[in-house]
Amino acid sequence: MGTAVQQLALVDCNNFYVSCERVFRPDLRRVPMVVLSNNDGCVVSRSNEAKALGIRMGQPWFECKALAEEHGILAMSSNYALYADLSNRVMNILSQFAPRHEVYSIDECFVDLTGIPKLREVSYAMRERVTKWSGIPVCVGMGPTKTLAKLANHVAKKHPRSRGVFNYNALNEDQKTRLLQRIPVEEVWGVGRKLTQKLAAHGVRTAHDLRHAHVPTLRAEFGVVMEKIQRELQEVACIELQEIQPDRQQIISSRSFGSMVTELTVLQDALSTFVANACAKLRAQDSHAAVIQVFLQTNRFRKDLPQYMPSLAVPLPYATNDSLEVNRWASYLCERMFKSEYQYKKAGIMLSEISPITHRQGDLLEPETTSNSRLMLALDSLNQRYGRGTVKVSTQGAFKDWQMRQERRSPNYTTSWDEVPRV
Repeated sequence: MGTAVQQLALVDCNNFYVSCERVFRPDLRRVPMVVLSNNDGCVVSRSNEAKALGIRMGQPWFECKALAEEHGILAMSSNYALYADLSNRVMNILSQFAPRHEVYSIDECFVDLTGIPKLREVSYAMRERVTKWSGIPVCVGMGPTKTLAKLANHVAKKHPRSRGVFNYNALNEDQKTRLLQRIPVEEVWGVGRKLTQKLAAHGVRTAHDLRHAHVPTLRAEFGVVMEKIQRELQEVACIELQEIQPDRQQIISSRSFGSMVTELTVLQDALSTFVANACAKLRAQDSHAAVIQVFLQTNRFRKDLPQYMPSLAVPLPYATNDSLEVNRWASYLCERMFKSEYQYKKAGIMLSEISPITHRQGDLLEPETTSNSRLMLALDSLNQRYGRGTVKVSTQGAFKDWQMRQERRSPNYTTSWDEVPRV
């Protein structure tokens, strides 16, 4: 008996943020609508109706306002708590169909269906159960590699005849060739806009061209990553399923402010929130960090204002995940860089040289941290139970000036008792 062909399914939520908003607002199902990024700046999710009206992904909202008024396009602020909760529900449902799966992003999951009979029926069952149990519509694309599963999902979304499911493995060789000839190379997973232009200079314009490109030229011009993509298109699996997500090697927490900030104390307040978020992620993966970097930025789009974008990094006295200790260093670095003549639009921190707590080497001069460890454990427990930000560190959240604008945010229907919908 031969080895079974690998059957990887990519399940991708359709217009995810918009779909989340519609779960609790069925009256919006045929309304053209978009979801906006932090501070209601750019479009990050579009309904099919908004796409048909010409709204582009990443388009600044101010450019869309005239079109929105003309066609009644509804804009919503991002509600990340709602999206994360509904994403977890979708992923839990998908995990019931196969033991091996990889949560690739907030709205995508690879599921290994190798050896499972009646794949088409199983795929439609996945779609139906996810939609019925979570309210989120999905499409399913299947292929022998991750890259081809991604392409299959693209076909499932674009072609109504597929009814949301497409299996690349079910095609014969002639059908595969004709399909890849119709798919622009920019639609191939991992290629992107910049590489598309470089590939075009070598005559590579479609997925079929990339599959059959000259290997030595590809390797010399684009490196081993592009060669892996080519091999994946040739049905040779080079990108493994990651059932367990690897620990982060860097953790960045930053945000653009809702309004310009000119005071040191307000910047330090913002940084204390970023520190709390970053350190919570450290503790969640049982790690600690040895280096902290803090950066400040003025508004680079305001050419009428003076620009200043400083950054400072220091090694910590000892690796830690203690929010209080890291916050002291963040405040110190912020004070070192702060200049009162500038208006700041963004700030952030980066924690690096991250390692597992089990690798820690003791230091005779290191202070006792047991009590703080218990405090951090209690803080994480309360915030997980009652919602992020319930218990705060130091002056975290004392000032409102820097906080994100969310003037169009929907209620936290599933994560806040105060915002549970009433029937």
